[in-house]
Amino acid sequence: MAKPAISLTITDYPRLMPLATGAVRPDDVDLTLILGKSGSWVARASMLSRAIDDPDVQGGEASMARHLRRIEQGDRSLVALPAFPLRNMTVRDIYVRRDGPVRYASDLAGKRAGLYSWSASGSIWYRHMLRFLGVDPASLNWWVGQVDSPDWSAPESGLPDHVQTVLPSRTLADMLVDGELDALFSPPRPVRFNAASGPIVRLFPDFESVEHDYVRAFGIWPPQHMVVLRRETWLKHKHIARSLTDAFVRNNAVFETTLRNFPYVTPWMEAHMDETTALLGAHGHDDGFERNQAAMEIFCNEAHRAGITHRRIGVAEYFQEYLES
Repeated sequence: MAKPAISLTITDYPRLMPLATGAVRPDDVDLTLILGKSGSWVARASMLSRAIDDPDVQGGEASMARHLRRIEQGDRSLVALPAFPLRNMTVRDIYVRRDGPVRYASDLAGKRAGLYSWSASGSIWYRHMLRFLGVDPASLNWWVGQVDSPDWSAPESGLPDHVQTVLPSRTLADMLVDGELDALFSPPRPVRFNAASGPIVRLFPDFESVEHDYVRAFGIWPPQHMVVLRRETWLKHKHIARSLTDAFVRNNAVFETTLRNFPYVTPWMEAHMDETTALLGAHGHDDGFERNQAAMEIFCNEAHRAGITHRRIGVAEYFQEYLES
């Protein structure tokens, strides 16, 4: 029997190269990865959109938060796999004005903060990190809009009453520099960020130490995107949910081995890897349901707490089809 041909759109994350080059292949699946290019945020947005909307592919990288909302709305057209191509710590994403009023996490209470999206996966993790820092997210005055450019995020609707939308003529970075905002939460570094001399700096220049404390507290590297399959594809070949997830697990193992054998990406890569292993264990980026259940429980709880979902969606419901495969 011929293997089912599956095409997935995904960002060109270096970690995925074993799968992209065919060094790792899923069992019983003829997999093609359609990749973004050159680390482009615009290309990543295109990959995320195509995974959901392009009928010529069978799925791909997708937002964890959007899938939560689909489930709440009764939309099971996409099947979530516990394979997480994107993870991110979040303290590094908090920016302030160099001469502004926010110098410590405690200063954020009551201040005006910019956010690229209220309901994105990363924003859900931002709120969890704020709680860890001792700051109630509800104590901030939030503004949602574009960071530097309209190229990589779309206007958001259905915002809570306490969240305002930035005028189309303004960007969050402009508002921060001009004193209209006091902080900015952004995955891409703002164009005018410069730790040495720019008007925008990180709230935590030593973000590593704070993120290490977060890992010690929760034992997770927060996932933000997972892989989805179209339901009609899964119904024809239910075994591919497990086969593809296993391939992502093996991909991570090969990538980690390659880095260990050739740790030359940066001069101190080997030291960083040793430190990461000490904090997260040898399988800190592993995919799979059991390994990521605790992180997903936190994510689902935080989404419900922020009103992103009106009921608490459990992890078993989130990955219902995968668990049935």
